[in-house]
Amino acid sequence: MTVDLGMPAAPAPTLGERRKTRQLQVGPVGVGSDHPISVQSMTTTNTADINGTLQQIAELTASGCDIVRVACPSADDADALPAIAQKSKIPVIADIHFQPKYVFAAIEAGCAAVRVNPGNIRKFDDQVKEIAHAAKDHGTPIRIGVNAGSLDPRLMKKYGKAVPEALAESALWEAGLFAEHDFHDIKISVKHNDPVVMVRAYEILAEQCDYPLHLGVTEAGPAFQGTIKSAVAFGSLLRQGIGDTIRVSLSAPPVEEIKVGTQILQSLNLRPRKLEIVSCPSCGRAQVDVYTLAEEVTAGLEGMEVPLRVAVMGCVVNGPGEAREADLGVASGNGKGQIFVKGEVIKTVPEAKIVETLIEEAMRIAESMEGAEEQGDGSPVVTVG
Repeated sequence: MTVDLGMPAAPAPTLGERRKTRQLQVGPVGVGSDHPISVQSMTTTNTADINGTLQQIAELTASGCDIVRVACPSADDADALPAIAQKSKIPVIADIHFQPKYVFAAIEAGCAAVRVNPGNIRKFDDQVKEIAHAAKDHGTPIRIGVNAGSLDPRLMKKYGKAVPEALAESALWEAGLFAEHDFHDIKISVKHNDPVVMVRAYEILAEQCDYPLHLGVTEAGPAFQGTIKSAVAFGSLLRQGIGDTIRVSLSAPPVEEIKVGTQILQSLNLRPRKLEIVSCPSCGRAQVDVYTLAEEVTAGLEGMEVPLRVAVMGCVVNGPGEAREADLGVASGNGKGQIFVKGEVIKTVPEAKIVETLIEEAMRIAESMEGAEEQGDGSPVVTVG
C-alpha cells in the first residue's frame, strides 16, 4: 500500500488580506506587504562584547530569527557595531536611545537599520534633517519606535497618559518630520504593555499611514504571561492584515522569543508549518497517559523541519478521527495504539511501543519528504508494508 504525503493542492486558509504598505529592505530581508512577516528578537549581551554578541546572534539565527536588534547605549557599543554588522548572518538593527550621535555611528557602521525612540533622544526633532540625509545616503531604513514608558513629553502633557491616540500621534509626527526631508524608508512601532491599548494604537496607525508596522507588546512579562499577551495582540492585528514584522518580548532567553513568534505565525498560516503535535487534553475517558506520550513524542521529534502534523490521542471517542486527519497519528486505548499514516491504519502496537513507533514512522516520512524535495519529483509517497 502506498500513502500520498503531498500537501493539499488548495492554499492554506489565512485570516485576512495583508494591509498594503510601502516596501523596505532591511539588509537582504524585505519588509512590507509584498514580503513574508519577519520574526525579530534582541540580544541580551553587552554589545561591546563582540564575540558574545555574535554567538547569541548565531543561536538566534539557528532558531529561525530573521532580523536581530542590538542595544547601543555607549561609545564602546557603537565601536563594536561595524564588526557585528559585518559578521552577522542576519540583518542587524542598532537600538538607539538618549544619544543622537550613536544614530550616525550605527548608520556609518553598516547596520541594516536603526531603531530610534524620539521620545527619549535629546533634541531629536532638531536633528531629523541630518539623520534623514545620512540614512538616505547609506540606504538605511529607520524604525520609529514609540513606547508607552518613554512617550514624548508634549504628548504626555496633551493626553495625560500613553493612550492609543498619543502613541499613534507621536509616531506619525516623527514620520512626518522625516517625510519633510523626502525620507520614507520608515517602519513604525507603538508598543504598550497592555495588549488592548497596543492593538488600538496599531489600528489607528494602519488607518492613517502606509508605513510597514513592527508589532510588539512591550514588557510583556515572563514566558507564560508574555506568550499569552503577544499571541492575543498579534492575532487580533494579523487578523486585520496589520503587521509586517513581530517581536515577542519575554523575560526569557531570546531564543524563546523566536520560538513563540514563529509558532504564532505558523498557527495563523502566515509562515509554512513545520512539526505540529496535535494532542488531546485528556479526560476521564483516556486510557493512557496522554501527557507523557505527547511530551515524549515532542522531545523525540525536536528539530524536525518538515511540515508534519502528528496526532497523539488518548481515547476511542475523538482519537481515531483526529489521528486519521493528521499526517501521522495514534489512537490509544486498552493498552495498545492504532498507528495511522495519512488516514490509513498501518499497524497496532502495545502501549509501551507507541512513542518509539511514532518517532520511527515520523523519521521515515520526513526522509521520504526531504528526498522528494531534493529530487524535485513531486509529492512524496511512502510505501507501507
